[in-house]
Amino acid sequence: MSEESPSNVTEFTVSELASNLKRTIETAYDHVRVRGELGRVTIARSGHMYADIKDEKAVLNTVMWKGSVQRLPFKPEEGLEVVAEGRLSIYAGRSNYQMIADFMRPAGAGALMALLEERKKKFAAEGLFDEGHKKRLPYLPRTVGVVTSPTGAVIRDILHRIRERFPVRVILWPALVQGDTAAAQIEAGIRGFNAMTGEDRPDVLIVGRGGGSIEDLWPFNEENVVRAAFESRIPLISAVGHETDTTLIDYVSDARAPTPTGAAEIAVPVRQDLLIALGELGQSMTHGLSRMVRHDRDRLRAARLPRLETLISQKRQTLDYLESSLRTCLGSAIKSKRIELTRTEARFRPEPLRIDARRKRQQLIDVARRANPAVTRLVKNHSERFASQAKLLETLSYQATLERGFAIVKDADGHVVKNAGTVNAGAHLDIALADGSISAEATGIAKPQSRKAAAKPKTPKPSKPKPEPKTPKDPDAPPQGSLF
Repeated sequence: MSEESPSNVTEFTVSELASNLKRTIETAYDHVRVRGELGRVTIARSGHMYADIKDEKAVLNTVMWKGSVQRLPFKPEEGLEVVAEGRLSIYAGRSNYQMIADFMRPAGAGALMALLEERKKKFAAEGLFDEGHKKRLPYLPRTVGVVTSPTGAVIRDILHRIRERFPVRVILWPALVQGDTAAAQIEAGIRGFNAMTGEDRPDVLIVGRGGGSIEDLWPFNEENVVRAAFESRIPLISAVGHETDTTLIDYVSDARAPTPTGAAEIAVPVRQDLLIALGELGQSMTHGLSRMVRHDRDRLRAARLPRLETLISQKRQTLDYLESSLRTCLGSAIKSKRIELTRTEARFRPEPLRIDARRKRQQLIDVARRANPAVTRLVKNHSERFASQAKLLETLSYQATLERGFAIVKDADGHVVKNAGTVNAGAHLDIALADGSISAEATGIAKPQSRKAAAKPKTPKPSKPKPEPKTPKDPDAPPQGSLF
């Protein structure tokens, strides 16, 4: 065997070579900035991110530790063009170089806007932005729920504006509104408010933050936040950024406010305006009722309807005449019988006849005494009958019928309308009511009521006074003439 030729080339072990290369690369490329498209993106259970940054010709393995991942203002996704900053290193276990990234951002606003448009089209295709899914905001909410940062100016502006317009209860759900964990906390706030029950459950939600760049507002474009807002059973108002800022939660929310202050103005009305409006409505109603009462009173006076006293005054006078005539006739009859008795007594002088005459006179006196109550009862019966007839007259009068809710309908010629079938559509009608009359125009014929429902109650007939019981006659007594 030939001896090995001497050489001055240094001999390294694999580990030594890998260590030297690692040291050389980390020294020469201790801070680099690389631009490319994200390929494979994996978030390990430990929180570290492993990704590929590539272009048309090469691929760079990239590692980002958990602390740096949590500070990212956006969620890395495959296909997004980014700019990463960090240092190059070698993973000796596989003999490949990689980039240890400390910071990463989208490659300009254009990349994020492209991703935003892609998500927007996706959600629109699913129907998340349809107007049919949007809920109506309550007019006077009792409780307002707010999902935002507890230390920012947003919550102070909302509280100040609500207190100024219409003080109601406000419940804050504290959440980060910027950073990698902000989307998860915003989603938790929306779903947490919806899970509440009882009086603490808000009637309307406000999700908001102040203005910022598209990277700062990116948590409100994340899919979990958009879907939580869409699935909210409580009406939701988005108030993210300034008026020119637009995020995906603005499209899915039930109402969008240009600013957090504007969200408070949408959520509650102005209490003072409501009080003024209520006062004006009350005054208008009072004036309207007063005008209506005055108008109806004038129409009633113009109708000149006969009064009840006028209708029964003549009957009362007739009753007075009958009572006076009855008393006169009764007195004359008694006087005539007394004269007749005196004459009979003069013709018969014997004592038995005198005794009989005295007895007959006493009977006549008794009859006269009984006749007086009878006359009184007769007058009373006539009075009660007259009162009953007067009450019946009042009940049957058309004015009383009108006061019970009925009306008299006449056509243009002044004829009373009795059947609906005789009225043509468009005919002019005059309707007389208890307090006046109104003019109307027939628009159609309604279905007639059944006869049973339209039947009027019958007026009870006045009861006749019972006749006086007759006194049994003495068979031995002589016949007696009528006192009447």
